[in-house]
Amino acid sequence: MKKFFLFLVSIFLMLPALADETRILPSQTGVIQNVEYIDIDDNSITQTKQTALVKILTGEFKGETVELDNMLTGNPYYDINLKKNMRVILHAEDNGNGIEYSIEDIKRSGTLAWLSVIFCGLLIWIGKKKGLYSLVSIVFTVLLITHVLSPLILMGLNPLILTIAVCIISTAVTMYLVGGFNPKSTSATIGAVLSLAFAALLSYIIMFTAHLTGFTGENSMFLYTAHPELDFIHITISTIVLATLGAVMDVAMSIASTINEIFVLDNTKTIKELFVSGMNVGRDIIGTMANTLILVYLGGSLPLLLLAGNIDLQKFINLNQVVTETASALIGSIAIVICVPFTAFAASNMIKRCKPQNTQEINLLSSEKNDIL
Repeated sequence: MKKFFLFLVSIFLMLPALADETRILPSQTGVIQNVEYIDIDDNSITQTKQTALVKILTGEFKGETVELDNMLTGNPYYDINLKKNMRVILHAEDNGNGIEYSIEDIKRSGTLAWLSVIFCGLLIWIGKKKGLYSLVSIVFTVLLITHVLSPLILMGLNPLILTIAVCIISTAVTMYLVGGFNPKSTSATIGAVLSLAFAALLSYIIMFTAHLTGFTGENSMFLYTAHPELDFIHITISTIVLATLGAVMDVAMSIASTINEIFVLDNTKTIKELFVSGMNVGRDIIGTMANTLILVYLGGSLPLLLLAGNIDLQKFINLNQVVTETASALIGSIAIVICVPFTAFAASNMIKRCKPQNTQEINLLSSEKNDIL
């Protein structure tokens, strides 16, 4: 098992280097020292130009001050309203005569940093050792997606196959880190992976039967402009599967842990009895988990829902983006529901049959229980 993980780590480290050798000029950070407003009349359209004095805080020209223009169009989606002492991201471009800067956006990573510190602190404080393992698995999954999945998709490999592979690796690492190397974690992994595979198959069928394009918003269009060769239908399916991953792992581990605890307390229970117990617990779980997933998608699509008041209902519910978002929520919920019997079946069989490892645990817990009583 250790050799297998070392192999995964080596592949993980090698793949990003193979993905893209193009040199990208890094952006820099600057701070606004002064802002002036100038009104511009252009073809009877009045626009406002901000002329900002920006001090560069990072990079080769750190400490230098540049004067940059920032146009305000009146559209809040595109406008960047600059203020004194505001930190900004500077786009750097080599025009042949030197580095030319432009204001790309407001620097917001500082807010995310302290929010992440709060999350990590609470996770470790409340979760203790398992919280730390959970944090490690989160970091591993994020790096797997950003440094392996994304570069390989841009290289032209099949997004769906890559996503399934990433989900399998992420699920196995998370389950074994949090639950340890035992039948409980193995059965939870099996249940989660089977559910994700089912979700991927169902997504594939829906994409073609509903004649969906794979373009779900502006980000898809920007990506198409940069990489028109990509398979956007498979990318959309991959997005659905990845969005379902966390909830499915949660359900799978909950079912497997419950069956394991029941067996530890009473090792005379049969496979059928363990399966029924797992299903009973699963029925309580799926009600809230499916509701949670639906609300996540609805919350993310609230502006789209508000737009429904201005569009004919029949036109609205048949929009490509609306159908895609709705199908994503339903497929994710279906994956959660189907995860219950998959995991219950795998856990009841594996935990019951792996007696050599469980016998010692059962005797130990029974002894502790008797001492308490």
